[in-house]
Formats: sequence, structure tokens, C-alpha cells
Amino acid sequence: MSPPEEPPERVLVIKLSALGDFILAFPAFERIRAAHPGARITLLTTPPFADLARASPWFDAVEADGRPGSLAGALALIMRLRRRRPDLVYDLQGNDRTNLLFQALRPCPPRWSGVALGCALPHANPARMRTHTLERQAEQLRAAGIWPDAPTRAGAAAPPDIRWMLPLAATAPAEALAEPRPIALLVPGAAPRRPAKRWPAGHYADLARRLGDLGYAVQLIGGPAEADLAAAIAGAAPGVANLAGRTDLFGVAALGARAAIAVGNDTGPIHLIAAAGAPTVVLFSADSDPALCAPRGDVTVLREPRLADLAVERVLAAALTRGGAARIGG
Repeated sequence: MSPPEEPPERVLVIKLSALGDFILAFPAFERIRAAHPGARITLLTTPPFADLARASPWFDAVEADGRPGSLAGALALIMRLRRRRPDLVYDLQGNDRTNLLFQALRPCPPRWSGVALGCALPHANPARMRTHTLERQAEQLRAAGIWPDAPTRAGAAAPPDIRWMLPLAATAPAEALAEPRPIALLVPGAAPRRPAKRWPAGHYADLARRLGDLGYAVQLIGGPAEADLAAAIAGAAPGVANLAGRTDLFGVAALGARAAIAVGNDTGPIHLIAAAGAPTVVLFSADSDPALCAPRGDVTVLREPRLADLAVERVLAAALTRGGAARIGG
């Protein structure tokens, strides 16, 4: 009988992108921290998520060079990992890039949970990529031996717990949080390289006007890159509060916790808003599959192959049915 393995002292977690996927990894991060309370846990990620990860309760260190842009950067990352020699790696990215990283650490790679060829703790389900991210990562950690009762049945995993973010929401505009009317959050952006994921700006403006007529305080959420889009919508819908570029992710979470309704495209901030508890309608085109990546929570998914064909009336009805209408005047 072989002796039990020593608890790992140095654990590396790999999660590189994108924002929605990063938020969906929160339950896995939490489970890894709980499984290794005495270990030094380092996250390898990319710059957009470094500050969020450093503020979280799960990591002792965060390194943001997980996607090197040059051969020199890749070699530097490999050499650093060879020097530090993590005892255990949880690869939550599970792509060709991280497989190459594992192979580059041979002939004596660390114990590795993921899909890298030859790793010690393989996630061997051939159907894993047809599974929602939450259940897929739960199954991976069950295979790694740290989550025996993992919620792996389709739809079984709970939304990410973002309550730790709410006290850090210093950048949410005070007037937005103090709004006495029920708040309707609109999230009209999406990755610039995937325009098919965006419901048209004119549709958002029409929805904003109708929600305003019903008594909602309509607030637009977006990053600095979406300032023009948000300005166009706000210009066509008088009374809308344009918060684009005025909130970080912590502020978005706080606004989500306050909102009566949220409507948005398949984009990262809508995951935060749904996880914060807002009744949420998420709009999907044929460009992504809600069965694999939809937000969890009080969520309705509407899908049309071309989002331009999704009628404003249908979105408004879904938002009001989701529970927002009951909050008017209440």
C-alpha cells in the first residue's frame, strides 16, 4: 500500500479568459481554495482579470502573463514555472496553449488536472465540451479528487457567489445606486470581434424608451470601448442614465444587486449582474450556445439566429415576466 500523498504546498490555477468564463470559474476557484487551505495558491491569468483576482479571497498571488505575446515571453513563463515547481496545477482553461505549456514542463511535469495529453489528473469525459462551463469545471474537480459531490448534472450548478465583491464597489456612481425608482440595467455591448452577439442599438433605444414610460430608471452599462454605442442609445432615449465607462466590475456587481430588471447580450458583465441577483434576460444569436455558457440565476434566455430579428416586444415581455413589473411602485 503506497503512503498518502503529502498536501501540496504550491498550487497553480490557470484561467486566462474571457470575462464571462472567468466569472463562471468562481465556484471552481472557491473549491480549490477550500481543498488546499494551507497551500500557496497562484493564479496564472491575463491582464484584464488580474485586479479582480487580486481582490478575491482565493489567491495568494496573481500573475498576468499567461498569454505571452512573444517567444521570449513564452520561454520566460516556462522557465519561471520550472524554477518554482508547483506541486499541483489546475488547468481551468484547457486549450491548446495550456497543453503546450504542460508539454514544455516535461520530463517531470507537476501533477496536472485538465485535458493536457499525459497529465496525471485527466478530465477524461469526451463530451465535456458539450457541457455548460459550471458543470464541466465541477466534473473536472471531481475527477481531480477535491469535489466528490460536484454538481455535474445539466443545470445543477448554482450561480457564482459574488457577495465578496459588493463591499468593494467604490466606483459605482452614488446617484445610480440611490435611484428611488426600480432600476432597469441594459448591457448593449459585446466583444468587438463578435458583432453578431449584439442586439441592434436601435432596439435597445426602443426598449429603453418603453421601460422609461413604465416607470423604470434605465441605466446603460458598458466599458470605455462602448462609450459611443451607449451615447447613441442614450441620445435616442431621453432620461436614460449613461454609465458606460463609469463603473468597474465591482460597481457592475453592486448595480446588479440593486436592479429590478436587466437585459443584455451574451457578454461578461451580464454574468455579474445575473449572479448579483437581478432578474435577467440574456440575448443570444447563433454565434454562441446558451447551453454551454449562459449566465445562471434568475435568468431568461432569448435566442434568434440573427439578433436583429429579435423583436423589442418579445424582449420587453420577457423582462416584465421575469419579475420586474411587480416592483413598479412596490
